[in-house]
Amino acid sequence: MGRSLQLFILFINSSMSEKYKIRDQQRIYFVTFTVVHWIDVFIRDEYREIFLDSTRYCQQHKGLEVYAWCLMTSHAHLILGTTGENKLEHIIRDYKSYTSRKIRQAIEENERESRRDWMLRMMHFTGTRNA
Repeated sequence: MGRSLQLFILFINSSMSEKYKIRDQQRIYFVTFTVVHWIDVFIRDEYREIFLDSTRYCQQHKGLEVYAWCLMTSHAHLILGTTGENKLEHIIRDYKSYTSRKIRQAIEENERESRRDWMLRMMHFTGTRNA
């Protein structure tokens, strides 16, 4: 069976304490990343660009292989693998951490963001609850 047919499903929620269960680094995985409380962050170009820039960085510098992706308003679906340079669970951990931190920072700095206070409050609430 070729690598492209060895697809495993891995759902990753927004909790940073969640352990990523990658059993075989040679396989590819379907993953879903969700924004806390399903906030539709990705309706704004600025936040979509952060996600895409982070994806490109992980591809170029961490060995992330992206076979397909679909970015929705509040979540993303990706089919991922690794070149073997880094473990996929470590790439995903860093990818999510960096991306969420940059998006949160962009929201904080965006005075024109009409939902800024509400989004930051929801993110803070979830962060303190999961700590």
